Amino acid sequence: METGSSNASRLGVDRNGLRDEHVIPIEEAIRKLTSLPAATLRITERGRLAQGCFADVVVFDPTTIADHSTYEKPHQYATGVRHVWVNGVQVLKDGEHTGAKPGRVVRGPGWKVKTQS
Repeated sequence: METGSSNASRLGVDRNGLRDEHVIPIEEAIRKLTSLPAATLRITERGRLAQGCFADVVVFDPTTIADHSTYEKPHQYATGVRHVWVNGVQVLKDGEHTGAKPGRVVRGPGWKVKTQS
């Protein structure tokens, strides 16, 4: 039996609180997963859909979306996700990976290059 919880549950937006118990509106859940962390990390070109920003978009069905990841098994795909674009390139189409890998590491303002001694 798996224990632990998903990363989303730490923000109060796990599927039980969002879909089943209606603890917060879906718009607030999306803000907590997108623009709020981007603003907190001062990554101004991510977390929102606006001219000049990277186009990272997830199309999902709010009635079937479910996160299956845990701390012990974090690399589990969610269900209910139909399409995903990363940096404007579609990487998931009709629930299937397209083979595209346009992503890159996004570092916050505290990241520093490690120098060799």
